Amino acid sequence: MSAKNIPGDKINLRLILVSGKTKEFVFSPVDSAGDIAVHVYDNWPEADWAAECVSRAEILRLIYQGRFLHSSVTLGALGLPLGRTTVMHLVPREHLPEPNSHDQRQKSKGGSSSCCSASCCIL
Repeated sequence: MSAKNIPGDKINLRLILVSGKTKEFVFSPVDSAGDIAVHVYDNWPEADWAAECVSRAEILRLIYQGRFLHSSVTLGALGLPLGRTTVMHLVPREHLPEPNSHDQRQKSKGGSSSCCSASCCIL
């Protein structure tokens, strides 16, 4: 889907699996991460993603800018540009990691709260 085919009031999400396979879906700014997981599960691209199929929508997690999104977070709350494509990772995971678990480990080791000077990205 090219940029000119994305409605101006929608957000095109290019979802990347751990395997590197991608698929694009169009959503509204009011759609939440949980809504997206259900939609993707219900419309799973069998031909392309058959090997990555999951047992239920609730274990699908979105990662945006290196952070897991809670199911209640909407695309609009993230400030994503309308009519454009945004890339996110889609991973199967039963539970979200504890908030700041990495920061707590670093602090307990006497290190700083960031791992490095650059932004981290989970792939």
